[in-house]
Amino acid sequence: MALLPIIKLDDPVLRKKAVRVTSFGPDFQRLVDDMVETMIAAPGVGLAAPQVNVSQRLIVVRLSDDEDSRKEFGDLAGKLFVVVNPKIIKTSRTLVDGVEACLSIPGYAGTVFRHEQVVITGEDRHGKPIRIKAKDWLARVFQHEIDHLDGRLFIDIAEEIWDTRSKPADGEAAKEDGAEAGERQAS
Repeated sequence: MALLPIIKLDDPVLRKKAVRVTSFGPDFQRLVDDMVETMIAAPGVGLAAPQVNVSQRLIVVRLSDDEDSRKEFGDLAGKLFVVVNPKIIKTSRTLVDGVEACLSIPGYAGTVFRHEQVVITGEDRHGKPIRIKAKDWLARVFQHEIDHLDGRLFIDIAEEIWDTRSKPADGEAAKEDGAEAGERQAS
């Protein structure tokens, strides 16, 4: 396995619609393993293939596995999701706002409204059909990563964006705390 370079905002691959995966051979399996290793090392909770300069419809997602995450997410903490050709087939009516950041846009975070719950279909890393029901933070991560596959970034839909590297003015400490949380869980 190898760490892959994560491309940044100015790379045009991030704005392209990724192509459907049709081959699940050894090269694809190596890509999956490398993406998982890269996501964990970054550290992030999600990574889409376009972020490593591969325009294919592949995402990897893994919520943190520390003590706090196990309390918050239960069995989902540390669980790895590899989803090939993902498609959101159902969404809740309820939209919730939350802080997001992105490994391809370091130093920035924003408030984004997302569906509170989603149902996703796709294939596992071997091409077997899968269906995932996700809610709350996990649903947000899936929506963020699937957006990458369509060339959409969180900054395109954020209500507000801020630089997490700048020192906040008085009264903005809460925003900085939220941005730091978003950065820790960047995707």
